[in-house]
Amino acid sequence: MFFRNLTLFRFPLTTKLDDLDAGLEECRLKPVGPMELSSRGFISPFGRQDAGRDAEAMSHRINDALWLTVGGEDRLLPGSVVNDMLAKKLAEIEQKEGRKPGGRTRKRIKDELIVDLLPRAFIKPGRTDALLDLEHGLCVVDTSSRKSAENVASEIRRALGSFPALPLNAEVAPRSILTGWLAGETLPEGLSLGDECELRDPVDQGAVVKCQRMELQGEEINKHLESGKQVTRLALTLDDHVSFVLGEDLVLRKFKLLDGAVDQLESTERDDVRAELDARFALMSAEVKRLFVVLESALKLSKVEA
Repeated sequence: MFFRNLTLFRFPLTTKLDDLDAGLEECRLKPVGPMELSSRGFISPFGRQDAGRDAEAMSHRINDALWLTVGGEDRLLPGSVVNDMLAKKLAEIEQKEGRKPGGRTRKRIKDELIVDLLPRAFIKPGRTDALLDLEHGLCVVDTSSRKSAENVASEIRRALGSFPALPLNAEVAPRSILTGWLAGETLPEGLSLGDECELRDPVDQGAVVKCQRMELQGEEINKHLESGKQVTRLALTLDDHVSFVLGEDLVLRKFKLLDGAVDQLESTERDDVRAELDARFALMSAEVKRLFVVLESALKLSKVEA
């Protein structure tokens, strides 16, 4: 398992996690009810069907890295299906009574249809993984959606009773730093430019230029910078171990471990799937921590006070 997108929060190092396991158990995912649209709760990081010796474990820890997983069940009831059946019902009433049903009648019939259809709707399972870096007070959620990440933080807060995690905040506008790097300013040690960027005109409704699979230090990019466009997303690589696209929203997209890091996995023999997952999580968490230390200094990320 490797995370693909990183939305990060910071929490005070003084945050107490002593009762985490009990809290996770209390907030275990419950099957979505027949009249519910969705259900959220924690599941084993190793999967819902894990039959191993730690099948009931709701978290997994390696050194100062803690792996949590929020599971979900959503009933799939497309609005188009409801609206189609509603239209047929309304047409029948109009034909029978010779008049169009009013707003209250429409709402009542629609509610009745939902009550009838919901228990029969298909259920879609889902999961969102999170990494708690206890050394740096960092919560990393495997999503590029701020809403989904906030939902995971809220579930952790529900399990702990208190979890004062806040989204990353930079003391200097990330857009200005990214623009400077692309314009030729010295990058932090270990970082190098990738082959993707997004540039925006700073005025409202201004032009947006997206570049992929191209040399970022060429004349074409320079012309955009000279015209006043600013960088809002920039592909970067850390020591040939990690590649990612850093946005001005401080979300890391397209996160990928490169051969320089993955080679470490291939050099170690493991006997089972659990050992493989352990090795992957240990490697990924170590690379995320190393990357965060670089970005914390480069972007002047604010700390969270206790």
